[in-house]
Amino acid sequence: MTALYATQPTPELPSDAEFELLLDAFLSRYRKNTRDCYERDIRMFCGWLTEMGLHPFAIRRRTVEAYVRHMIDDRGNLARSVNRRLIALRMFYEFAIDDDYILKNPCRNVRLAKPKLDLTKKLSLTREEFQRFMRAAYDSNATEYAMCTLMGYLGMRVTEVCELTVPDVLHYSKGHRVVQFVGKGGDAFVLPQPPVVMRSLDALIDELGRDYKGPLFLRRDGSQMTRRSADRVVKRLAKKAAIADMIVSPHTLRHSAIVNAISAGIPLRDVQIMARHRDISTTIRVYDRGRFDLDTHATHGLAAYLGAVG
Repeated sequence: MTALYATQPTPELPSDAEFELLLDAFLSRYRKNTRDCYERDIRMFCGWLTEMGLHPFAIRRRTVEAYVRHMIDDRGNLARSVNRRLIALRMFYEFAIDDDYILKNPCRNVRLAKPKLDLTKKLSLTREEFQRFMRAAYDSNATEYAMCTLMGYLGMRVTEVCELTVPDVLHYSKGHRVVQFVGKGGDAFVLPQPPVVMRSLDALIDELGRDYKGPLFLRRDGSQMTRRSADRVVKRLAKKAAIADMIVSPHTLRHSAIVNAISAGIPLRDVQIMARHRDISTTIRVYDRGRFDLDTHATHGLAAYLGAVG
């Protein structure tokens, strides 16, 4: 492989305009939220290279490794953010290889940062906190209650919820009323609606009007709900529910759905399917280990089995 590269001429560096066209072509393959994230990540890297007088297509692996150290040491970025940016760069360089702009991907053998999982950090609402939160949402209005039931009972992501239209929640499949939506990665998903979710959605649709077919969740000015608006709603409801020992966000509700499903005794494989994790290790590593549930800890059962002297 090395000999093959040695016989190939090094491609000429593209002009700024040609580089922008390539970047636009790469970003156009993704949905808006992913596209925006990848563009920020790539442009941040390019800005760092510009300060060093380097072109993105004239670097080697050691430059990317220096950038990783810069993100961790100088910017104080968490491992999750570092890895997301590194993955975005890796895919962009693979795209550039396909178009013959570079011969090798400088990110290919760069090691991902190792995340540190703090098992003492509270990730989700307890059952009692969740019930208080949902009572606050119910007392607020139909829009906020229905939005929170989708995240808190179905584990949907805030972006997925904000993009729903009325027809998306009125489908039927195998005897169940379901929610149909496009999730992370552009994959289509179908989730059944438990009665509590169905009732909340029906109450909202009744307010919107049965002939209405537009966005399901609207802000007070009549425009479509955004993830920022949803975040403000969730934080306001958490304050109303007197949840003060953690910062509650829309993703906290998704965490809560998954963690409480595990606490309810639902098999991990079924929880993985509900959470739509590609790998069950994600369900175990982040959510099961992060429950911080001392009531069901294995030490209780072990102590009962072994017995005691005193």
